[in-house]
Amino acid sequence: MPSRHFYPRRPRRDREKYRVNERIRVPEVRVVGPDGKQLGIMRTRDALELAYSQNLDLVEVAPNERPPVVRIMDYGKFKYEMKKKSKKQKSGGEVKDISVRPRIDDHDLQVKLRKMREFLEDGKKVRIKMMFRGREIVHKEQGEKVMKRIIDELSDISAVDVPIKMEGRFMTMILRPTVKKS
Repeated sequence: MPSRHFYPRRPRRDREKYRVNERIRVPEVRVVGPDGKQLGIMRTRDALELAYSQNLDLVEVAPNERPPVVRIMDYGKFKYEMKKKSKKQKSGGEVKDISVRPRIDDHDLQVKLRKMREFLEDGKKVRIKMMFRGREIVHKEQGEKVMKRIIDELSDISAVDVPIKMEGRFMTMILRPTVKKS
């Protein structure tokens, strides 16, 4: 008898969280209309016909209830809203990187400060990275002077989250916004 290789079954990525339309396999459901109004308990087939008559989908929102709760809605729009909501939650702790040099020109620094202010006003943290090239590493105090100037310039809308520290040829710090975005 030939040997058989059994591979563990991979979970499907496109696995839907909600059962929709014909995938709802229970005889009776509690129906909520598209406007959020309770329509009562009815046969699944009747609820499906009602949803189709309005060019909408029947989506199971509470499968563990008895009978399960379904809602008449546009499923595509619902999925889009859920995706948008999850993206918004993920982007909460975003950190933006800005690179500066120890011998940065005054005008260039003003441009970088304007960009940092923009990020901080949007509620994002800002990581300032300063790279020392060649013999610049000998003059770390020049880099610290620039970093302290950045802290002073942005003190009205930010606070130091991670203080200035040296990592090899890089001096870094992170600023966090103190004002909430509106």
